Amino acid sequence: MPAPVNTFKAALARGEMLYGCWAGFADPYATEVLATAGFDWLVIDGEHAPNDLRSITAQLAVLSGKHSHPVVRLPMGEDWAIKQVLDAGAQTLLIPMVESADQASALVRAMRYPPQGIRGSGAALARASNFSAVPDYIATANAQMCLLVQVETKDGIAALDEILQVEGVDGVFIGPSDLAADMGHMGDSSAAPVARVIKDALTRIAASDKAAGILALDHDTAQGYADSGAQFLAVGIDVVMLAQTARATMAKWRDDG
Repeated sequence: MPAPVNTFKAALARGEMLYGCWAGFADPYATEVLATAGFDWLVIDGEHAPNDLRSITAQLAVLSGKHSHPVVRLPMGEDWAIKQVLDAGAQTLLIPMVESADQASALVRAMRYPPQGIRGSGAALARASNFSAVPDYIATANAQMCLLVQVETKDGIAALDEILQVEGVDGVFIGPSDLAADMGHMGDSSAAPVARVIKDALTRIAASDKAAGILALDHDTAQGYADSGAQFLAVGIDVVMLAQTARATMAKWRDDG
């Protein structure tokens, strides 16, 4: 029995448009609720949400068998952290602040068993192998790993063409907020110079054999990104959705009172 097929990776390879959402509550109950919306992918965020290995693992468990594919974003691309979340059952990782082809290549190797990589071979006791119920997991897991790298600085943009040549990188995600900040437009990814760089980057990624990704909460902005070539497009953040709906509800009652 081989490792489970990574449906997200397969859909990207087929050129399908995939809509996603950020899962920032760091709680499996909230993530399970979010999955009922039918998003194609959900980001279990370990960079800006209070997730740890146990909360990530719990969310991977509740998403098992669901339509929404879990994408785990780590706060860094450390080998040991990658090994832990892969053993917990993640197959798709989103790694922030990638600024060179060498960095991207190191991430590819961290996600694969030898001889293609350096991932530690301890899956016998791991959730990834269904606790040894998948006897061919180690022999087949490499092919199901999906790496999404975040390019979100001027240095990353400068290295984009080289990053796009790295075998084993499946997608490049443009981080609009950090890119705007690095370009001197803190908090304003719609500033004309930033918008031009984002559009050019998405176009270049889409013209390669990698998939282009990005996040936008405004519908028109998101549609513009899709028109520029974004294939895996995040269109919401659960924490923001709750906050906005709660505030709007209370505001209505205050206005009506």
